[in-house]
Amino acid sequence: MSTATEQDVIDLLLAQHNQIKTRFAEVAAARGERRRELFNDLVRLLAVHEAAEEQVVHPAARSKAGEQVVEARLHEEDEAKRALSDLYDLGVDHPEFDARLAALEKAVVDHATHEEREEFPRLRQETSPERLRRMAGAVRAAEAISPTRPHPGAGESATANMLVGPPVAVFDKIRDVVRDWRQSNKD
Repeated sequence: MSTATEQDVIDLLLAQHNQIKTRFAEVAAARGERRRELFNDLVRLLAVHEAAEEQVVHPAARSKAGEQVVEARLHEEDEAKRALSDLYDLGVDHPEFDARLAALEKAVVDHATHEEREEFPRLRQETSPERLRRMAGAVRAAEAISPTRPHPGAGESATANMLVGPPVAVFDKIRDVVRDWRQSNKD
């Protein structure tokens, strides 16, 4: 296993894809408060992952994998943001939650598969190992300042994410702290 400084962006994203798939299974199997906690973690994972891809990976992949491939991935991400936002608003206790979670999981896994087959191989093939390692650092930095919830109306371009992302991320992180405090201090 490589260290974080040696890990390239593709290895980082593949590990995150696996983590997201695992979290979907955990949410589906859990009940009650544990399900809510796991779902909130899944929402955060998906939101920061996609925002970082939109800022770092997709712009680099445009010239390597092609405009059509990247535009298709951005469209998939936009649809997933909308579905995730709707699911978040619905809540884990809603009768439709399981069906909608399963539909979202399928869409997210299909999206990840498209990236892994169409975008990542071309990026690895046509980008130096050193640049791929630097891109991993850029993804980590982007994730640190990314919103923790989906914001479908904000757009999926790198520019939109860089302009809107940090202020929205601060708001999201404050909301997360307040939510977690309330849940931990229930009587």
